[in-house]
Amino acid sequence: MKQLRKYLKKFKKSKIMVIGDVMLDKYIQGKVERISPEAPVPVVEVEKVFHIPGGAANVANNIATLAGGSTLVGVAGEDEARQILTGELKNRHIQPFFITEDRPTIEKVRVMGFNQQLIRLDFEKKSAILDSTRKKIFDYITMVLPEMDCVVLSDYAKGMVTKEFATELVRVCNNEKKPVIVDPKPRNMKYFKDAYLVTPNHKEASQFASVEEEKEEDINKIGKKIVGQLNANLLITRGEKGMALFETNGHVSLIPTRAKQVFDVTGAGDTVISVVALCLSAGATLPESALIANYAAGIVVGKVGTATVSMEELEESLEKDGLY
Repeated sequence: MKQLRKYLKKFKKSKIMVIGDVMLDKYIQGKVERISPEAPVPVVEVEKVFHIPGGAANVANNIATLAGGSTLVGVAGEDEARQILTGELKNRHIQPFFITEDRPTIEKVRVMGFNQQLIRLDFEKKSAILDSTRKKIFDYITMVLPEMDCVVLSDYAKGMVTKEFATELVRVCNNEKKPVIVDPKPRNMKYFKDAYLVTPNHKEASQFASVEEEKEEDINKIGKKIVGQLNANLLITRGEKGMALFETNGHVSLIPTRAKQVFDVTGAGDTVISVVALCLSAGATLPESALIANYAAGIVVGKVGTATVSMEELEESLEKDGLY
């Protein structure tokens, strides 16, 4: 494998559009020293409260952390969560474009004690977006797409992605010759026929293909079946087993994990899709992009919570194996 330094150096020139279910992740951290006398639950003495962009916004955040440029497109409500999320995005130099609907901005509140998640509270409405919202979003996409290197769709099945939305997005991107990279939920994966790349995890891929991954060779059955159905390249994230890349030209790459320790897989898929998008924007091949993303994922799963990877961490990890 040739040196990968040149691609990372080009990240800062990238322009990536991120579309999907935007969220605000709120963390409440504290210490736990006793059980409540009111119920058999721990009492958390709150020490710190902070917010991080989540969902599709975490993809944009990963891109920004690696010096890439991104525009974030999604739906939000008129509420405090939106105000906080917009502020967090602007602090990270991410340009948000939100359409307002009568629904709460998706917010996930995690209460942490002993560095472990004790409970999560979700504020959301998962009904499909309005046709009028979809039209406004595509008016914006059509306007700015010529300036973009690629498009990322981050689907959390919270109402943003419908059949009409997915098929229209693939058609528009293909017409403009802009690769669209999709992190899908199984129930929506069938809508992304002819996308450039689809990046499910192994459970999602297994569910969509209706093939149980019981043996190592089953991953090949799953991958080839999905590529045939979608006519799209496929990158399956496999946790401790690494990744499997299936290309439409028939080439298959099994990439072993780079993770030394796993604390939390929250947001690892967001890291993978963001790094792949950055690499493709920088001119890397799909196998090279998957390899670099695998190193990034190996770093982020060693952190707690919705985390990102810094350029320094990624460079150091690649350099250790002589790839930088």
